[in-house]
Amino acid sequence: MDDRLFILPGPIRPPNGLPGKPAGAREKKPATSFDQVLDAQLQGGSVRFSKHAADRMESRGIRFSAGEITRLQSAVELASARGSRDSLVLLGETALVVSVKNNTVVTVMDKEGLKGNLFTNIDSAVIA
Repeated sequence: MDDRLFILPGPIRPPNGLPGKPAGAREKKPATSFDQVLDAQLQGGSVRFSKHAADRMESRGIRFSAGEITRLQSAVELASARGSRDSLVLLGETALVVSVKNNTVVTVMDKEGLKGNLFTNIDSAVIA
């Protein structure tokens, strides 16, 4: 028989102290919450503006009235009904490139920005 004494180490714990999670692991939050998705569905999927479009509107001083937003929504619905994916919507003296499938305005240009410009990657144009 062997009379040596063996000392076993205590349990090994993850550095963050939570069992079963690797060090540095974070909980992933959904990109959109259920409430946001529900609100969008209840609102009838109104047109949203991307950050880029909102920045362009701010820098160019472009503002839309409630009536213009309604006309924009109608134009996007028309484009969607015809199977468009990306559309150029002409709203007065303003041009908007809209991702129809995402219901999102991608960029906005005023009358001055339209001069000498070429629009690519669109499959339709709607005059609202």
